[in-house]
Amino acid sequence: MLIAITVYGKNRKDIVYSISRLLANANVNIVDIEQKVFHGVFIMYLVADYSKSKLSFDELKDRLIDECNRLGVNVHVSEFRRSRENLYIITVLGKDRVGIVRDISKILLDHNIDIRSTSLIARDKLISIEFVIDIGELDPNQLKKELKKEIEGVNLDVVIQPYDKREKRLIVFDMDSTLVDAEIIDEIAKHVGVEEEVKRITERAMKGEIDFKTALIERVKLLKGLPVEVLEKIYKNVRLTEGAKELVQALKRSGYKVAVVSGGFTYFTERLKEELGLDYAFGNELEIENGKLTGRIKGRIIDAEEKARIIEEIAERECISKENIVAVGDGANDKIMIENAGLGIAFNAKDVLKDVADGTISKENLIGLACVLGLFKKKF
Repeated sequence: MLIAITVYGKNRKDIVYSISRLLANANVNIVDIEQKVFHGVFIMYLVADYSKSKLSFDELKDRLIDECNRLGVNVHVSEFRRSRENLYIITVLGKDRVGIVRDISKILLDHNIDIRSTSLIARDKLISIEFVIDIGELDPNQLKKELKKEIEGVNLDVVIQPYDKREKRLIVFDMDSTLVDAEIIDEIAKHVGVEEEVKRITERAMKGEIDFKTALIERVKLLKGLPVEVLEKIYKNVRLTEGAKELVQALKRSGYKVAVVSGGFTYFTERLKEELGLDYAFGNELEIENGKLTGRIKGRIIDAEEKARIIEEIAERECISKENIVAVGDGANDKIMIENAGLGIAFNAKDVLKDVADGTISKENLIGLACVLGLFKKKF
């Protein structure tokens, strides 16, 4: 038999001790407790088992009321009835403004969703609000689509994930326009003077006129003869996406394995691995002879299917299950890995990727992924 006890009022140092002493003396066992002081206001919620209590429910309730009157705080005591829950976490990210909680709570209310808890983290210009919700008997897949669309409609990023599957161990990033703020093949093309030709091939691939492998081979052909020193110059001038370095550091401190799996080039993924301290880096290898690009690729070509296979290889090596993997990417080439991951994040992405992802994060909010993964509970 369980009871729920809520205590709130002006903070004083002896409240927790006084309530827990009363319960212990009555042989009542605390099975769950959450307590905090918020701007001088004490709030405590606990669940206790009184099946072996020396007192009846009414006697225990009266003693708690008397004790809280002595302490000058309020108390509510009721029998605790467990209900079947279907809990999810919604993390909302964006620039702080008036009305965010109102907007999200209205959307959730319109869907008849029960909000179980709400917490807020403000970091520089970024605000993160986490809602734990009970969706009851609602279809989670359909609800996820609707909530993503409606929350993005009020100019906020949103990630939705099951409450009991938040813990992750491996995170895989795309490189171009994800960890780095550039499409590196476009930067190389500028130095060769074939930028427009490369863009036209890219557009054909995006329209589905040619597949990724064909498009990559054709674009790399145009780079033939480029001195390898130019690649080093390009890497030095490429900027990391804002928040990327800090995010990776937070992930590593929290015990994550971190990988970059890219349809870009190993010349850059390997340097990124060294700079950020990544555990794994995969990309397409440009063939180099006599210090110049030959216009060919060595070995396997990393397309969408190959990305998914590489992630499986990493997970098997590290003994990590699918549900403990996070995948972050921005393009159609990331679609399979986003779909297959335990948590798929569409980063500054097109609609084709947003549709299959668990959530979307804008270019300026990459560091917000730390909030999504619960890393704000640790220092970052």
